[in-house]
Amino acid sequence: MSEYLLTQVINYGAPLLGIILFIGGLGIPLPCTLLVVAAGAFAHQGILDWRITSLIGIIGVLLGDSLSYALGFYSYEKISARFRAAPQWRQAERSFQNWGALSIFFSRFLVTAIALPVNLLSGATRLPFQRFFIYDLLGETVWVFGYGGLGYLFGSQWETVNEFLGNFGGVVLGLIFFGFGIKQAWNWQTKKTLSNN
Repeated sequence: MSEYLLTQVINYGAPLLGIILFIGGLGIPLPCTLLVVAAGAFAHQGILDWRITSLIGIIGVLLGDSLSYALGFYSYEKISARFRAAPQWRQAERSFQNWGALSIFFSRFLVTAIALPVNLLSGATRLPFQRFFIYDLLGETVWVFGYGGLGYLFGSQWETVNEFLGNFGGVVLGLIFFGFGIKQAWNWQTKKTLSNN
């Protein structure tokens, strides 16, 4: 699949990359990071124009992210009716109001595996779209120029760069889950201690 998409990006250029990144922004599992890194390498080789490719890539992924935000936004009534009474939902809404912007920004390039849930949660918790869009734009710009820039910089070694970025993202995601688990265990222990006293 990855090799086929890489070949098609070489054949059809930036417009196809933009379409693929749009679909990836909707949460369809495609090797988008691989394609961004490879696009940087292709730009280094003169196959793609880096300015046009970067612009079209950012526009494509922003449209996909915005549509997945809208899915969460218009699902609000159903989600709210079902989970409104749950304290976990209220806590999630409060946490997202405090940390949502950073979640949006960092999930664009550092922990891409949680990008779709963050988009949906942004809409479902009624985070203002303008705020979502600004942090989405900033994060996706870092992703396209940062990862594409690494592909451009390392040229023929772009596959090694992609492998490193994939491993690094997995480690960061693991650390986030580990930290969340520690926090939950701490909260549980604190509540247990208070209830025993």
